[in-house]
Amino acid sequence: MSINLPLPLLGEMAIFVKVVETGSFSEAARQLGSSPSAISRSISRLEKALATRLLQRTTRKLRLSDGGEEVFKRCQDMVSAAKSVMEISGQFTHEAEGLVRVSVPKAVGRFVIHPHMPEFLRRYPKVDVELLLEDRQVDLIDDNVDLAIRITDRPPAGLVGRQLLTIDHLLCATPQYLAEHGTPSHPHDLLDHSCIYLGETPSDARWKFKKGTKAVTVGVRGRYAANHTGVRLGAVLQHIGIGSLPYFTARHALEQGLIVQVLPDWTFLASYHGGAWLLHSPTRYLPPKLRVLIDYLVECLGKEPTLSKPVKPGKVAAEYELPESDGLL
Repeated sequence: MSINLPLPLLGEMAIFVKVVETGSFSEAARQLGSSPSAISRSISRLEKALATRLLQRTTRKLRLSDGGEEVFKRCQDMVSAAKSVMEISGQFTHEAEGLVRVSVPKAVGRFVIHPHMPEFLRRYPKVDVELLLEDRQVDLIDDNVDLAIRITDRPPAGLVGRQLLTIDHLLCATPQYLAEHGTPSHPHDLLDHSCIYLGETPSDARWKFKKGTKAVTVGVRGRYAANHTGVRLGAVLQHIGIGSLPYFTARHALEQGLIVQVLPDWTFLASYHGGAWLLHSPTRYLPPKLRVLIDYLVECLGKEPTLSKPVKPGKVAAEYELPESDGLL
């Protein structure tokens, strides 16, 4: 066989992949803007060049022959490689532009991501951002989302992820409240206090703590519950009680001395905790608009160690594809 033979047959190979994927000559022709007879002739030319019967035709369906299965796998790899070439080409010929849709939990979006968006929009004038503040689980494909930020200890499989930061929780109260009601020295002391908690499920009122090898669970009570961290912070600032807050929500009030941490020697194990992971669908070459936003967020959050216990720079910069699973997110 001549070494030049594969070049004229690249088109036939791509058509062969389309026929197998669609399961019929007519559907392949429709998607390729051709005719079934033209598609049939392309397959015949490929079979003749390879001296191999690729498809077993019946009146109802097509089936790959033994040799056709091997040829199909290699032709499919060729088509995937061609798609990768098209994806990467834009990185060298176009600047970052277009719309990026980002799904992010409400509190993280409001307190962590949103403050950095004005500078990003100034830096990249041709990139638009749609920030979707929602706590529900999204499917990147079905919901047409480019990037998703999720709080989890176990990132979903089948996606590419970067850990931006860790989410730490703590208990806070105002100095005035503690002066009037006393300062707890042990988790069990919370039984004598008004506690401000999430309130979405009964387990939200069961606060868990850890100190060394000790683990304590306390069923707290209070007159006010709210499923938004900004609201709970506002309630704490109004001296209503001791509230559970993520550190990124409480940090400015802590720095200003408006509130103080309660039980600082104990680790508060909130249900809403873990790493803040930035996730996207696996692809070898990211569009420029996604790449610049990912790099920008990694850069900005890496400079803000007060958001949480800082993630080591090497870990923040690491990007890897998570193991495959049935679901996306």
